[in-house]
Amino acid sequence: MTCHHDRAPDRTGARRLRELPEAEALRLLAGVPFGRIVFTRQALPAVRPVNHLVVDGRVVIRSSPGTILSSHVAVPEAVVAFEADDLDGHARLGWSVIVTGVARLLTDPAETERLKALLHPWVTGEMDQVISIQPEIVTGFELVPAP
Repeated sequence: MTCHHDRAPDRTGARRLRELPEAEALRLLAGVPFGRIVFTRQALPAVRPVNHLVVDGRVVIRSSPGTILSSHVAVPEAVVAFEADDLDGHARLGWSVIVTGVARLLTDPAETERLKALLHPWVTGEMDQVISIQPEIVTGFELVPAP
């Protein structure tokens, strides 16, 4: 059995980056099950892989109380980035989307329960907190064959 990582990359065709419109970028982001949230920890960047949903134009994730991430978003107006991609290293094709915005810990019980019912964590633990990231900047690029 050969893993696709064992093959030499296909370097036969040139590629270019195509900027994605915001709506398309959010649609692609909604189509993958996980991404990476970027936040600050002791004034330095920190990254955590998380599963997510895109609901009403917002990126939604879950967290456990008392974690570094939940402590960060407990601060009003916590700015974060969220990145997800779908890249094929062999074909050198795919896309990447980065959302930068304000993360908030949801406090409305009805909205929290509704989103918890939609988003099931991949890891065990309480994961009782729902975090919503309201996009301020959406940047997306698709790696496509060059003309």
